[in-house]
Amino acid sequence: MEEVRAEVDRLDRDIVRLLAEREQRIADAGRIKPTRDVVRDEARIEDVVHKIRAEALGHGASPDLIEAIYRDMMERFIAHEFVLWDANRQG
Repeated sequence: MEEVRAEVDRLDRDIVRLLAEREQRIADAGRIKPTRDVVRDEARIEDVVHKIRAEALGHGASPDLIEAIYRDMMERFIAHEFVLWDANRQG
């Protein structure tokens, strides 16, 4: 069990690193997008979901589980991007 937990901890460190990188790209988008109404892009959301479902299948993961995780994550990143977008335009 300790070996499994050590591997999960290693994976968690990798995931956090990648999420931090993704957060930086969201910050970039928050600076670049010209209007607030383009922060949420439904077509992009569905494109990402389509891609990650295929990626999940390719790795033997549950596409439904991965989609649920991604949809939640994307909603949280979109909310964060709205905050960043607003902060970049204040003052």
